[in-house]
Amino acid sequence: MKARGAFLDEVRKSFSVVDLDIHRFRALPFALVRYLRRRRPAALLAAMWPLTAITPFAARMSGHRCKVLVSEHGMSAEYRDWGLRHRALLRISSGIGYRLAHIRVGVSAGLIQDMANLSWMRPDRFHVIHNPVPLRPEPSACAIREAEALWSAPTGARIITVGRIKAVKNHPLLLRAFAQLERPEARLMFVGEGAGRDALLKLAKELGIADRVIFAGFQSDPTPFYKTADLFVLTSNYEGFGNVIVEALACGTPVVSTDCPSGPAEILDFGRFGRLVPVGDAISLTRAITASLDTQVGRDVLKERAADFAPSKASERYLRLFERGT
Repeated sequence: MKARGAFLDEVRKSFSVVDLDIHRFRALPFALVRYLRRRRPAALLAAMWPLTAITPFAARMSGHRCKVLVSEHGMSAEYRDWGLRHRALLRISSGIGYRLAHIRVGVSAGLIQDMANLSWMRPDRFHVIHNPVPLRPEPSACAIREAEALWSAPTGARIITVGRIKAVKNHPLLLRAFAQLERPEARLMFVGEGAGRDALLKLAKELGIADRVIFAGFQSDPTPFYKTADLFVLTSNYEGFGNVIVEALACGTPVVSTDCPSGPAEILDFGRFGRLVPVGDAISLTRAITASLDTQVGRDVLKERAADFAPSKASERYLRLFERGT
């Protein structure tokens, strides 16, 4: 709809970017119809609702025959607070959009079930393709030094979480679990920005741990922070997938995550490559963090697991689906 975002310049170095230059979803079908009639692509991939509902409809309106693939990356629970009218719109539009599409993809098995329930379709009409997570190059010595300076604490109990600071990530749970940790030398770092930052800072002060919590802000490449951490923790209430878990594994950093719907358990192979704890359980989270910090982990094994989510594997699956057309 609109060419914008922190990584736009990086994308334009490798790919053509077409800016439809529209601001409202209601204008998208007409802009997309014009684009399809003019450019006549062989395939069209739309990610995330409402694009997954609008795009198949626009493709039919255009009269241009191309294979349409829709993919979802987030759970419908994201919209649970938007009211009954919105929930009905989500169900009806998804049901129509998914049926008009040739191919339907979800980034985890749990998400597939969510898509099926939402649209009243059988799960076997959907395909699972895990998110591709690229392996970033080794950070420079300068980048490592800058990360070390932010930690300002010895290794052994450095805990990191990465992602936007918003309600679904349940960062207050992480602060409460960290406050119960019997390791006064431990440090907790948040890499990311968001509207919930001030509330987290206030809670950290109330818990008496503000001097041990670091807000590193948005980082275009968080690799140096993963590399200098001893443990990565994800406390989300739900995740379509969980790219940050794969990023941590790729750096050989051990992981503790809530066993939320639905990606983390699949990435960690249900506990084989990291610890899983119940959603919202601060005591269990504290225990898992303590156990992880006290346990030696084969970092090469974690890196090998991260390689299972290489972009080449995901792109091959997408191309195969386009070739099959269903």
